[in-house]
Amino acid sequence: MLGGEGGADGTGVVLEGDEARMDAALEKLYGTGGRDEARAKSGRRSAGLGDSAPSVARWLGDIRTYFPSTVVQVMQKDAIERLNLTRLLLEPEMLDAVEPDVHLVGTLLSLNQVMPDRARESARTVVRKVVQDLEKRLAQRTRSAIGGALDRSARVLRPRRLADVDWERTIRVNLRHYLPEHRTLVPERLVGYGRRQQAVKRDVVLCIDQSGSMAASVVYASVFGAVLASMRSLRTSLVVFDTSVVDLTDQLHDPVELLFGTQLGGGTDINRAIAYCQGLITRPNDSIFVLISDLYEGGVRAEMLQRVAALTAAGVQVIVLLALSDDGAPSYDHENAAALASLGVPAFACTPDAFPDLMAAAVERRDLKEWSERNL
Repeated sequence: MLGGEGGADGTGVVLEGDEARMDAALEKLYGTGGRDEARAKSGRRSAGLGDSAPSVARWLGDIRTYFPSTVVQVMQKDAIERLNLTRLLLEPEMLDAVEPDVHLVGTLLSLNQVMPDRARESARTVVRKVVQDLEKRLAQRTRSAIGGALDRSARVLRPRRLADVDWERTIRVNLRHYLPEHRTLVPERLVGYGRRQQAVKRDVVLCIDQSGSMAASVVYASVFGAVLASMRSLRTSLVVFDTSVVDLTDQLHDPVELLFGTQLGGGTDINRAIAYCQGLITRPNDSIFVLISDLYEGGVRAEMLQRVAALTAAGVQVIVLLALSDDGAPSYDHENAAALASLGVPAFACTPDAFPDLMAAAVERRDLKEWSERNL
């Protein structure tokens, strides 16, 4: 019933009180109030928020009052896209009024280079809130999933406890000792899981495309990079790229500073980024290379594919994610995705909640194509 234009809107019902205020907030975003003004400026359908930062800040306050947080985030995203409010996000009072979320962080990061000093601290507060919420949601599960996989990836031939026996592998190595007359297998050799050690067991290189369409993926990948860097059994590097390559590994201790070190937008040179990351990999058989990109290559495509082939041939576990976000697969280069698949490197989108299990599968060197088809 909400969202009509004025009066009873032909329904015979007049809204009052909070319902009327909710309807007014929806009308300003999705209705026709102010359409003539918007058409005069941009030729696009718009509503009645105008260009006033105080009026937009009041509207943001209203929607936070009358709608749940998940709805507020959708309305904010729509307002930025439909009403061209990007410029107003540089106003501190605007940033103080918004509901922080991943998409808003992506917008702020894209404005990083033009953001005035008076808005920068408010922007950092918004980014810090989102990062803290994501860490709270994802960190423990990531450490648990990957830590368990690291333990299981270390095999021992004399497990001390029954719980440490890897029964699947034990059965496999003892199949020749099967006694058909007794329908029994004699396990002459037990294969067990190793226990956790402090030595670095895997090197992880995250290579993140920072073109504008990958904004949410950059945010999630940066948070995951910080979590992985906190695990002593992993050596984690993080590289972002457009047409240039920036190594942000030394910022992994602070994901907020790391995010402000990115620069969303610009072109894409995947080949150049992979070339740099190849130089970071010194233990191929113990390395996991994660490329997060929509695969629209502005560099040398043939060399890019050759580099991926060389990495897999050397024993590196290569993962290509078209997106690391809750938004599903973005527009991506299907030809490059197919070429990678022919090299044994499937490309797929992954949600943040599934990423810990994906990394655990990579640590255990499981078939990632099969894993993605089963889990995604």
